[in-house]
Amino acid sequence: MIIRVFGTGCPKCNQTYENVKKAVEELGIDAEIVKVTDINEISEWIFVAPGVAFDDEIVFEGKVPTVEEIKEELKKTLD
Repeated sequence: MIIRVFGTGCPKCNQTYENVKKAVEELGIDAEIVKVTDINEISEWIFVAPGVAFDDEIVFEGKVPTVEEIKEELKKTLD
């Protein structure tokens, strides 16, 4: 699984990235976490940062998801 975290580097975007890393570690998932910071690439995916995509599906946009919210969505995606 490829998890993309979209954001330009603001505190909310950085917190989202950290929360994704923690959720992946806690679940023991084999996933590649990619930080997307290029504004042109971000705009191809989402309208409001931060955003998170699992593979090619946008899961969160415009908010900082908690570790628990990320874990719930990861479990749904993997089932």
